[in-house]
Amino acid sequence: MFPCLQAHPASSDSDPPRHHVSSVARHIHGWSWQAFPVGMGTGAVYITLSGIHNHPSWLTTVETVFYSLSIMIFAFNVLMLSLQVNFYPSRTWRLINHPVEGAFIPLMVLCLATIIIGTINYAHSSPQLSYILFWVYVALSLAVCFPMLMIWFGRPHDLTHFTPAYAFLIFPMMLVGVISFNVLSVLDPSDGKSMGILLFGYFFQGLGFFMTFFYICIYVMKIIQTGIYDGHEANSAFIVCGPPGFTALALIRLGEESKNILAYHPDLGLDGSVWYSANVLAALMLYGLAVYFFVFDVLPYTSKLDKQRQGLHDILGYWALTFPNVGWISATRGLGDAFDFHALYTIHLVMTIIVCVIWGVLAVLTALAFWRGEILKSSPEDVLKDTRTRFKAERDVEKAQSVSEAARLNVHQQSRAPSKSSPESVLKDTRSRIKAERDVENAAAASLKVPQQSRAPSKSSPESVLKDTRSRIKAERDVENAAAASLKVPQQSRAPSLPVVQSFYSPNLWWSVLISWMPSRLGSEDL
Repeated sequence: MFPCLQAHPASSDSDPPRHHVSSVARHIHGWSWQAFPVGMGTGAVYITLSGIHNHPSWLTTVETVFYSLSIMIFAFNVLMLSLQVNFYPSRTWRLINHPVEGAFIPLMVLCLATIIIGTINYAHSSPQLSYILFWVYVALSLAVCFPMLMIWFGRPHDLTHFTPAYAFLIFPMMLVGVISFNVLSVLDPSDGKSMGILLFGYFFQGLGFFMTFFYICIYVMKIIQTGIYDGHEANSAFIVCGPPGFTALALIRLGEESKNILAYHPDLGLDGSVWYSANVLAALMLYGLAVYFFVFDVLPYTSKLDKQRQGLHDILGYWALTFPNVGWISATRGLGDAFDFHALYTIHLVMTIIVCVIWGVLAVLTALAFWRGEILKSSPEDVLKDTRTRFKAERDVEKAQSVSEAARLNVHQQSRAPSKSSPESVLKDTRSRIKAERDVENAAAASLKVPQQSRAPSKSSPESVLKDTRSRIKAERDVENAAAASLKVPQQSRAPSLPVVQSFYSPNLWWSVLISWMPSRLGSEDL
């Protein structure tokens, strides 16, 4: 039964029951992967707060509250999408194959990344658990990103409708570097596991950045052809700040960890200080690119929004103002540490406050939109359409299973049933065979009626001939009785066949026996 649907009598057996669609059912049907940016934006708050210079102790409590809230949002999203898969699988399949909606599926892994970071920093996970969480995240990133990339690249796309949200297909792999330096912060640098995480962090960070950089290039080509995004599309423009910003942050923090790790591997001939200096140089250049995209998107933002009236139904798109900017904001603090430039600490503090304010405004508007049913809620017609589709599909499956079960039982019964031939036909064939054999005997006896001088004395005695004849007739009678018994024929059908009895007392049979016996007892001159 579908959730929270009140059934009414069906008009006919062929139609599904009519339902009154409840609000819960409409929310389950209307839920989408675009709800995960809410959890990512919540994670952005405690990630930026944790990087504040001269961090007060009471702020850790606030960060822990946001961390717990992020877990609850993630769990609720997973629950709603699981219910959707169970009750409305056709809706889920449409979302997966949708060219835009499908790009938001990897956001589930990104939301999990913020939870892993919070688990390491606030739940004080053990080094062993942190190490396991790192590989779990890598496995999930590959398991989600590659299938979605195959689906997305499996069909052509019009670049005039390109959106930076397509880069979400690569984002989880790009964040491996961010996860790695958080895990390395609790591992022993002398442990061999630290070197493995360091190398894999660089590997996936480079893979994710350069793949998303190709999407950024397409974005630049798009705005050259069509101009800066208008309306709600202007929010997605902030997504391009993420790849260079997060890569700059990962390079700075991985460089800091590399100094400690490479010191325990002198045989490699790698200087940790040189490694760190190269990372800071590359991070500074990427940081400049991220800041440029941020300014480039902020300046025309208000004017572009005025060209199209916005409503609460587009509120989920505004969450792009939070998480993608976390990378370069946190990198600001990292560069401040690298160059001991306190002005960068101030910039980081100001941007952190702005992120918190934006989160508060968006949280209120999102809750209001959800309460009014303007987001994550389908119309009753759409719910009933997928309900009827599933009802028909289940009914077809039941019919197919019934037909398959009937066919299986039929085959089983046929395999246990006797032969298709009736007992009468079997007995008839047996009598015909015995009659044919009797005719052969008669023909053999007739062939013995040749001149007596041509017949040599038989070596067989009459007793042995009669004995062999009785044995053969008895064997044929046993075969006939066994065939009748296996076919479970009536008792009178299993009686000895009349032709068999008659053949035993046939004059022709005894005449042939007498002919074969007499030459052995009498000489040819006595006949």
